[in-house]
This record gives sequence, structure tokens and C-alpha cells, in this order.
Amino acid sequence: MQSYKETLQNKFAEAYNKLNPQQRIAVDTIEGPVMVIAGPGTGKTQILAARIGKILLDTDALPENILCLTYTDAGAIAMRRRLQQFIGADAYKVNIYTFHAFCNDVIQDNLSLFEKNSLDPISELESIQLFKKLVDQFEKDNPLKRYRGDVYYEIGNLRNLFSTMKKEGWAPQMIEEKIDEYLNSLLTREEYIYQRKYKQFNAGDIKQEKLDEEKQRIEKLRAAVKQFEKYQQLMRQQSRYDFDDMINWVIQVFEENKNVLANYQERFQYILVDEFQDTSGTQNRLVQLLINFWDMPNVFVVGDDDQSIYRFQGANVENMLEFATQFSNDLKTVVLTNNYRSTQKILDYSKTLINRNKERLVAQIPGLSKDLISSNSRLSALTHAPRIVEYNSVSDEMADICKQVHELLQQDVAPGKIAVIYKENKYGEALSAYFRLKGVPVYSKRDVNLLVQPFTKKLIQLLRYLNLEHDIPYGGDETLFEILHYDFYEIPPIEIAKITVEVNSKKFGNDPTSIRRLLHERSTTPARDLFDKGIHPNLQKLSGILEQLIADVSNVTLQQLFENIIQKAGVLTYIMKHADKIALMQLLTALFDFIKDETSRNPFLNLQGLIDIIDLMESNLEEPLSLDQLAEFVGRSRRQIDRLFQDQLGTSPHRYYMEL
Repeated sequence: MQSYKETLQNKFAEAYNKLNPQQRIAVDTIEGPVMVIAGPGTGKTQILAARIGKILLDTDALPENILCLTYTDAGAIAMRRRLQQFIGADAYKVNIYTFHAFCNDVIQDNLSLFEKNSLDPISELESIQLFKKLVDQFEKDNPLKRYRGDVYYEIGNLRNLFSTMKKEGWAPQMIEEKIDEYLNSLLTREEYIYQRKYKQFNAGDIKQEKLDEEKQRIEKLRAAVKQFEKYQQLMRQQSRYDFDDMINWVIQVFEENKNVLANYQERFQYILVDEFQDTSGTQNRLVQLLINFWDMPNVFVVGDDDQSIYRFQGANVENMLEFATQFSNDLKTVVLTNNYRSTQKILDYSKTLINRNKERLVAQIPGLSKDLISSNSRLSALTHAPRIVEYNSVSDEMADICKQVHELLQQDVAPGKIAVIYKENKYGEALSAYFRLKGVPVYSKRDVNLLVQPFTKKLIQLLRYLNLEHDIPYGGDETLFEILHYDFYEIPPIEIAKITVEVNSKKFGNDPTSIRRLLHERSTTPARDLFDKGIHPNLQKLSGILEQLIADVSNVTLQQLFENIIQKAGVLTYIMKHADKIALMQLLTALFDFIKDETSRNPFLNLQGLIDIIDLMESNLEEPLSLDQLAEFVGRSRRQIDRLFQDQLGTSPHRYYMEL
């Protein structure tokens, strides 16, 4: 029977033999600083796993002594899955974290130093509410204050600024000093001085109007920076924090408590950082604190400056250049150029575009080359080149794409082998209409905006109606008229028209009434004679359901109320009869999960509060909610925040509300 070490050696040898020479160098160099520049499709995840196996085989290090930091949760999952295939159960002993999850562990292990155990993460919705409160508190002379139009226009700018300040570790005082330096330098900048005579101005004159505009813009920035501490105070008052705060807290504790930092430095003898090009200033600072105990730390960073996709979130490719400069004498630089994903023609065409980027590392580090080589033998037979086709209009483009796909299907090409990639969902939706007209089935995996889906809009409208009637009796007639037409209830429109006409006629007589009142009266009044058929049975049934739900508003929890709507108001029956029942059930589950999450955040939330939340969401909605992302929140609450960090913190709280 093989020992554990022998099994590990065999699996390592099997994986190692599949590596190309460049990958082997990256795996074999386990001591000292190493920077791997891994182009797309060059197998970086494979070498990270193999390197961990090499460390465990060739050194006395334990799995617990290895720390692997990734930028996203997806990266952490992929790494552990690959490592499990390689070293088995020990993969769960290796410390593989997103940056936020690692910081959460540090906080949980040192709660007495952080004193943050009573705080909860702020949701995107709560963040918007706090920013509105912040804007409402602006002084009259604040340059950010608006009195007309969208008074909350600056919220987006403030959110981006504060997030960048946290990600880069910029203190308000530091930014104000930089602002002063910049303002003092304006009169020496060529763009604000006439270089030659222009109209009544001579060479050397100041462009006063342009100068005043720039000063005004910069003073707005100063005013925004001054609001940073006020916003942080508002969060503390609400016992909230955002995930960018976590990294700054850990950095502060590490810098102020050398023994705490030393404990983590000694524990993690080998540190690996994936997607290094996407790290922000504070994330890079965290790595630097962990490795600065040694002159030649065992740190292994993998990245590709050409793939920096998170610059909008504070990622800075300069981190890679600074790392190369910091360890210039001892650094082992490995460039992976064997691409296993694309054909050579695609790589060559891509190179002509990326070479236009003058900030690439190849332009800043001498002797560096990144010419990718297609190395997948299964792709060698594909020699066709990419084509660029121009069209007169978007509709011409869509029609031609549809025509080409149809022709491929006629040639017996499997539908699953055909893909159309587009920039925005609205383009895909329009293109799908063309395919439907042509009778071509399509599958699109994309985010779904719950608030604009017809099915969920009906459920929200039911909630609105119950709230209206609970607030002001007979105050929801307009909404009820719409609800009567829902296909949940199969009420003939002519029957709705009869009721509506009768209500309207009575409004101008001596016996004014409402749709709700008339429905209830007709539903409970016995037939006058044998020929009196009464109102339509579905109207009668719905009237009874709504009366019960209106009574439930004050007597059951929000979750129970929504469950009653599902069970009693015909929703579940409708879903089970529908041809697209799976999709409708997903939408229903997603909406129910959202309500559960909001009530877990605020146990005292009532129906009016929920409607206010939905109104706020609709007025601030910019991006859709992924059903997959919503599913991640099933059953989560603040008491389970540790698990939430592990599962979701690859990128901030990922805009859980804004993606609704």
C-alpha cells in the first residue's frame, strides 16, 4: 500500500510531466521571490497547484504554512478544486483565500484588537440610503449641493471616490495636500497659459476662464473628500461597514501591533498571489506587510498586465512593475508564452491590438517578451483567420448573423458549437428576436432584472395593493383594476368591464363605491332570484382571497404574508400549469430570498418598509440581478457572515442590491 508521500509524488510526477519548460521553471523555483507573467490560456492555475505540491514534497513546510491569495471567489474555488485533484484532502488545509476572506479570518482571530464584532456589512441599498442622508446634510455653501434637478446627482461620484480612497489607502488629509500642490502648480502649466497671441491676449497671459473652471472642479473634489469621515461616521452609527474597510483595518492592526503581524509572517512561510495585476493599493500593501520580514521572501506572484480587468475597482498594474523593481537583484521572472486556448491567427491578431498599449511591462522591463504561441495540438488544424465585417446598420448586422447561423445549421453543424458574443444584453435580446423569426432556437445565459420581469412585477403589484388598502381603505382601485386582469385568475375582461362601469356610474350618483367594495358586496349577497347568476365565480374567489390577505398584513410576518400570496392568491397553481414553470419558479425563489434577506437585516421591517425599499431600488436601478448571485443569498443572515465572506467576498459585497 502506498504511503501518502508516495501517492503525492506519483500525482506530482504525472502533472509535472505535462508541464512545458517555462512552467517547470516556475514550479521548481520555490525559494525567493518569483514573478510569473502568464498570458491568457497559458495554464497559470495548473502551475500554482503544481508549485504547492512541489513545496510540500521538497520542504518541511506543512499545508498550513502556505497562503494563496486570489482576487475573486471564483479564483479561490478553482484553485482549491485543482489542488484537491492533485494532493487530495490536504487541499483543505492549504490557506486559499480571497483578500477579503483572509482579512475576515484575521479579524475573527483577533476580535479584541478590532472591536468590530458588533458591526455588520452594509448592503448596497443601505449604502444608497446613507449617501442620501449625507447629501441632505450638506451645508448651503457646499459646492456639491444642488437645489434643482437631481439633488442626489453626486451620489455616484461620492461612492466611487470613497471606494477608491479605501482601496488605495488614501487618507483625506493626504488628498487635500495633493490638491493644494496641484492648485499651486496651475499657473506653471502650459495648458493655462497662452503660448502665442490670441485675439486680445498675448503670449504668456493666463487663460483665466479655463483656470477658474479647473479650480472650481478641484474645489468640488476637495468638498467631496471632506465628506469621507462624515460618511464613515454615518456607517458607524448604523453599525455597518463595507468590505473595503476590512483590508484597511487589518493593515492598521498589522502596522500598530508588530507581534500580531509577526505571528502571520512566521505562520505563512510560502505566499502565492494569483491575478496580481488586479490587486489594489491596499491589497498590495497587505502582501508587502506579510513578506517584509525577510530579505528574500518566498513569494510567488502570477499575473498578466494585459489582462487587468479591474482597474475600475482600484486595480493597478503598477504593482507588478514595483514588485519587479523591489526585488530586481533576486527576482526570478518567468514568462509563459505557450497558449493552449486559441489558434495562432487569433493570437497574432490580438497582438497587433495589445501592442498599441504603451504601458505594457514589455515596454518597461528590458529583455521581456510576450509573443504567445498556440500550443494546443487539437487546434492546429484550425487555420482560418478572424474576419472583420462592416454593416450599414445594426439591423443589417443582425440579419446577416442570423443568416450565417441558419446556414451553419443547414450544414449539420451542432447548435451547441455556435456562439454569438455581444457587448450588451439589449443587443442579445434584439438578436434573439431575429433568430425566433427564423425559427432558430437560442440559449442565452445572462443576468435577469427581477424588477422588470412581467411575472415578478405582478407579485410586487400585489404587495403594493395590499399596502395601499391597509393604509387607506378603498385606496387601491387603480391597482386592483390591473390585478383583475392578471392571468393568475382567468377572469374574462368583459366581466371586469361590467364591474368597472358599475363602479364608475355609482361615483356620479348618490351611492359612490369602489371596485373592492362592490366585489365584496356582490360576492357575499345571496342571489335575488333563480335568474340572478351573480358575479363571475373567479371574481368572487379573488375577492375572498384579497380580503384575507389584507387582514393578514397586520397579523403575520412579511415572510408569511408573501408565502400566503404564493399559496392562496393562485401564484403557485399558475406556475405549475405554466409551460415555463422552471424559469418562473426561479424568479419566485429569487424574490422570496430577497424578502427573507431584508427581513433578516431588519426584523421589524413591515410591508410599507418593503415597498419603500422597492421604490428606492427602482429609482436607483442601473444593473440587473443574476439569478445565480441571488441563489448565493439563500438562508444567509448576519449571523452567518463568516460563511458569506468565504463565499462572496471576491469583489466587495457584490452590489447585492444594485444587481437586483
